[in-house]
Amino acid sequence: MRISVYIVLAAVILVGAITAVLSKNLLRAAVALGVGSAALATLFFLLDASYAGGFELSVGAGLISVLFIIAISLTESMRGTHREL
Repeated sequence: MRISVYIVLAAVILVGAITAVLSKNLLRAAVALGVGSAALATLFFLLDASYAGGFELSVGAGLISVLFIIAISLTESMRGTHREL
């Protein structure tokens, strides 16, 4: 049973990473990066590396993904307000 959980988490990490790299939609790539980071943090917790899991969850899935999504939202909204010189 435990090996199947590891396999599923590894598959989620791989799909998230591949989607983040190959996606043409930046918002979808940022969400895929967050999902992959959350799955990696879960894998760390299952391997009894709680400090690494907590760090990955707070920094990888939380901070980086939120910053990417905010930056993408701001650049998308600024696209319509381009000034001509």
